Amino acid sequence: MAFDGPAEDRLAIRELVAAYGDAVTRNSAEDWGALWAEDSVWAMPDFPGWELIRGKSAIVATWVDAMKNYPMNINVQTLGAVTVIGATAACRAYTAELVTDATGATYRVTGRYDDQYVKENGKWLFKSRMFKVLHSG
Repeated sequence: MAFDGPAEDRLAIRELVAAYGDAVTRNSAEDWGALWAEDSVWAMPDFPGWELIRGKSAIVATWVDAMKNYPMNINVQTLGAVTVIGATAACRAYTAELVTDATGATYRVTGRYDDQYVKENGKWLFKSRMFKVLHSG
C-alpha cells in the first residue's frame, strides 16, 4: 500500500486522521464521535474488553468511559499509507501519545492503526480502526 487515489480524497482522509488526534487531545466526545460511520468497528486487541466494539454509539460510549481514566492524552497521528478506491479507502496510520492516567503516571504510547474508510454524503468517515501497540513506556 502506498499513497494512491485522488489527491483531494487523500487530503480529506489525512484531515480525518488529524481530527481524530485533535479530538482525543481535547477530550471532545462530540467531535471524536462525528468521525465514525454508524456501522463502524473499533478493534483494540491489546486491551482486554476492547477487542472488538461494533457500532458508532457503542464505540463512542466505550471511548467516553475510557477517557475518564486519562485526564491528559496528547495524541498525534501520521499516515503511513493510504489507498482510495471510489468511496472506500484503506490506510495505515501511526500514533504517538503522551498520556497521564488517573493514577498520575505519565508515559508514551506508540501504535499503528489499520483503517478502513467510507465516504458518505461527501464526507470521509472511519469504517473500522484496528489498533496495535508498538511501544509503551
